Amino acid sequence: MFVDTHCHLSFPEFDHDRETVIERLIKEKVTVLIDPGINLTTSIKSIELAGNYDFIYANVGLHPHEASLPVDESIFGELETLAKSPKVVAIGEIGLDYHYPDYNRQAQQDAFRQMLRVARTLDMPVVIHCRDAWEDMLHILTEESHSAMRGVMHCFSGDTVIAKECIRKGFKLSIPGTVTYKKSLLPEVIRNVSLADLLTETDAPYLAPVPYRGKRNEPSYVQIVTTNIALIKQIPIPEAAKGIAQNTFELFRLQAP
Repeated sequence: MFVDTHCHLSFPEFDHDRETVIERLIKEKVTVLIDPGINLTTSIKSIELAGNYDFIYANVGLHPHEASLPVDESIFGELETLAKSPKVVAIGEIGLDYHYPDYNRQAQQDAFRQMLRVARTLDMPVVIHCRDAWEDMLHILTEESHSAMRGVMHCFSGDTVIAKECIRKGFKLSIPGTVTYKKSLLPEVIRNVSLADLLTETDAPYLAPVPYRGKRNEPSYVQIVTTNIALIKQIPIPEAAKGIAQNTFELFRLQAP
């Protein structure tokens, strides 16, 4: 079985053929899919989608791009309420993103801390987005650390040193289709960490793997990610798939299908 732990299937890019995409992922043996929200509206849509399919789950969160806008403080309480929905398995996607010049560093950091505290209150894992902000990310995780902190570094883009620090803090690394890109650091990271520390994702509709790079990504392509992990670690594909699925079930407290 294959698992896509981060796929925006509820996004408008899939509105015209969502059912067909779901048929394809089922055909390709994708047995678990997690759809993360990035704000209040998309979190609600994620929950609605998850409610329609046994194998789809939702996350609720505030993406750092959303946190760079003026944030109504009431949203954190509303997200906390949404997170209590039965199909919600994590708080995310949350984090820091300093890539674009108009980001508001303080607003992002404040929102990130707020969402980490929501996760702590509810004893839920967190799904973290980090881009060009590893130093601040790790600093905040240290300051907000607690014994039950756990989660995943979504679409991991750091090097091996950062990877091992994230693992030490209780996080797994989610590998996307960028593992197939020529300049990716991920093959080296994968060689230097345990299979037990890895998850797989597509981040669809973004970041399609080779040979679909530049086109819309979709969850059925997560098998390409799993295959690449198996090749890098020199293990059979079924062994990689089984291990990654088990990691997913344990982190998000899911029953195996």
